[in-house]
Amino acid sequence: MNKPQMMKSVQAAALAVSLALGAAAVQAMPGGHGGHGPQGGPGDAPQRMGMMLDLVDASEAQHKQIRELMQAARKDLQPQHEAMRKLHADQRALLAAPSIDAAAVEAKRQQMQAQHELVSKRMSQAMIDAARVLTPEQRAKLKERMARHEARMAERFKDGVPKRGER
Repeated sequence: MNKPQMMKSVQAAALAVSLALGAAAVQAMPGGHGGHGPQGGPGDAPQRMGMMLDLVDASEAQHKQIRELMQAARKDLQPQHEAMRKLHADQRALLAAPSIDAAAVEAKRQQMQAQHELVSKRMSQAMIDAARVLTPEQRAKLKERMARHEARMAERFKDGVPKRGER
């Protein structure tokens, strides 16, 4: 494999790890956007993350280290989530006012965007740290599992609506 191909493969594997671990971590965040249907809610995210790590034969030490990384990220992000809730409430109040102040709504949108950037940056660092805990082989295995999952989801939602009775 030449160097550009190797770099592309490493980047793809890192992306798969980021998606897998990041999705679980984001769902575990206060105010995270985890599903609340049959698949469970945000409180199930640590369990799902553990299952993903089991799929790549992660050791107990790797499980522990990644769990600690995600817990630290969650703790670090608590103030941002609280700030975001306030910004959303402020924006709703601006949009419900008798007279709409477009400049104030735009300023609030920019503040919200800045908050999103802080959260994104911290989560990106947590995902990088988690990916580094796994071996290249584990990251490749996770990449392959995520590709199969994406293919199943694409098939399931190919008409824009999940097929009845499928998960």
